[in-house]
Amino acid sequence: MFFKKAYWETVDNKFIVENIPILPVRGNIISSDGKLLATNLPQYKIYMDFKAGNIKAKDNKTNKEIKSRDSLFRASLPDICKGLHNILPDMSASQFRSRILEGYKKKTRCCMLYPYRISYIKYKMTKRIPFLCLPANKSGYYAEQYNQRIKMFGSLAAKTLGEMVLDTTKKANKKKKEPVVKAKNGLEFAYDSVLRGTPGKSHRQKVMNKYLNIVDIPPVDGCDIVSSIDVSMQDISEKALVDELKAVNGNVGVVILMEVATGDVKAIVNMTKCADGSYHEIQNTALTSLMEPGSTFKTASIMVGLEDGMFDLNDGVNTQGGIVMMHGRPMKDWNWYKGGYHYLTVPQIMMKSSNIGVSTLIDSHYYNNPQKFVRGLYREGINADLKLAIPGVVKARIRMPNKNNWSKTALAWMSIGYETQIPPINMATFYNAIANNGVMVKPRFVKQILKNGKVVQDIPVGIIKKSICSKRTLDKVHTILWRVVNMEGGLGKPARSSQFYISGKTGTAQIAHAGGYKSGGTSYLLSFAGYFPSEAPKYSMYVAIQKRGLPASGGLMAGSVFHKIAERIYAKNLSTNISRAIDSDAVFVPDVKTGNVDDMKEILNGLEIQNLERFKPVDIKAFGTATHTGHTVYINPQNISLYSIPNVIGMGARDAVYLMEKCGLHVRLYGAGKVYWQSIPQGTKINKGTTIAIRLN
Repeated sequence: MFFKKAYWETVDNKFIVENIPILPVRGNIISSDGKLLATNLPQYKIYMDFKAGNIKAKDNKTNKEIKSRDSLFRASLPDICKGLHNILPDMSASQFRSRILEGYKKKTRCCMLYPYRISYIKYKMTKRIPFLCLPANKSGYYAEQYNQRIKMFGSLAAKTLGEMVLDTTKKANKKKKEPVVKAKNGLEFAYDSVLRGTPGKSHRQKVMNKYLNIVDIPPVDGCDIVSSIDVSMQDISEKALVDELKAVNGNVGVVILMEVATGDVKAIVNMTKCADGSYHEIQNTALTSLMEPGSTFKTASIMVGLEDGMFDLNDGVNTQGGIVMMHGRPMKDWNWYKGGYHYLTVPQIMMKSSNIGVSTLIDSHYYNNPQKFVRGLYREGINADLKLAIPGVVKARIRMPNKNNWSKTALAWMSIGYETQIPPINMATFYNAIANNGVMVKPRFVKQILKNGKVVQDIPVGIIKKSICSKRTLDKVHTILWRVVNMEGGLGKPARSSQFYISGKTGTAQIAHAGGYKSGGTSYLLSFAGYFPSEAPKYSMYVAIQKRGLPASGGLMAGSVFHKIAERIYAKNLSTNISRAIDSDAVFVPDVKTGNVDDMKEILNGLEIQNLERFKPVDIKAFGTATHTGHTVYINPQNISLYSIPNVIGMGARDAVYLMEKCGLHVRLYGAGKVYWQSIPQGTKINKGTTIAIRLN
């Protein structure tokens, strides 16, 4: 027990290696329509072991060795290099040759044949190359397998799904052969504890001159999560947005599509223009960026005034010629250069998106008590903390007035969407609440957690506010938003559909760069927020486009994106009763050929077509004709005599031949289709063995 203790412990350690981690398989992210969004696919690094066992091929006659492993390898080397180049064309055959020969000279056990990982399909293809197709203990060709996280639809919703990146910390990579990866953002990060699973442990032990990996604690694979993202809706939204960004030379674009009742985010698109002019998801702008919302915020302002009883739909404002001085600062409507709108009622103010109208209403009623107006905004939940688990989500900033942060013009400009900063996801959630009868639900990105295909947890719909305002106020807001899109003169007209009603609000906000609006240049945030169909909203949507310079129109640019997405989604989910497609000329009952009565009845009954026999036959009830009136087929059985030639006009070939042969005749057929001519007329006395010609067409 004590003799040469250190020596024998060293010997023991050579035979057993403890606590080797076994990595679990990371769970999948699945779309709401059952498609794989993110999963693990095996990838391989390929190597050659030039100390592998020898190959001894012998001549069957002389029983002498004719080829060694080395000679077979050298003979196969051109085929190996050419085969690898054909499968992995980014390396030439000569490059493979030099890499392989270098490892061969050094007799290395792990000569890396290709510096990158390859797919399972390509690895299988390499196994068909001469010499490499031999067993690993003879050829020395082997591969190390790794699980690679793959997004099955490429960049679709990439930032929302999240990324797996290298963990560069020393602790993570200490004594690790392969670099450790970790979740960085999106759903991968938010649900990392669910997806990653639990590692297992094993030890490596030498048994009978072989090293075996013996599992001590098996790994527990991660669970799958079912996302709310719908692949087809995401694709529709992304294409519509990118097309518009290209058309208007936009810099940034966002689309958030939500299911009204549940808050499920069916599509979320974040596009940024890159240096080469292409558009990609660089950051999750919808969740992580604060924006001055512009005129889409006017809905919240008008809702506060209606709820507090400060004004009603019949009240109005004289907007004069489109420019009004507001506490020493000019407030302009977009058409000031055309002479303005003059007098507008509250619905008309929203239809025309009048800055003067909204700011005058709010400033005149809340100027002496701006805290009451801001508390009204808080009451509506437009600044609510959505408590989303996705990292980087920012909170809306609507400041409560005090003597240090407030100016005379602050209320007027806040009421039209300036001097506030709100992320797009909050704007989408607010308009979704309007569509959802005032119930504000939390945006839901994950619906279920699965384990081995079975649901282990349903993620419930989260209620943020049971009511953002009274039903009386909500009905008025619904009326206003419907008029913005569907009434003549509403700036939301580009979002209008001829197939169903859309309700919403346009927005156009100026964004100043460094140096101010004049010297720094001006960009615009163009937006449209709304829902459809208006009478029974199923989806809500927020669209925002940021572009530099004029022309700039929220209704025309963001509204047209809203229109395209809404119509395509409506068409995708359209389900109409087929009976509505039937007109007065529709054929309900098909023509029935002359033939076997039993066949007629079987087919007509299978098609659920009513059929009746007009009379009972005297002789053989086997063949007949058919007529139909309305929805009923009348079958007319023929009394067939075996002593005279029957009439087979109108029958198919099978029935005609059967009947003639039953009468003792030989049949010669010409053509295909239905019988239109027979060489011996009906009623002629039968002479058995006579040949009858039948033509079909």
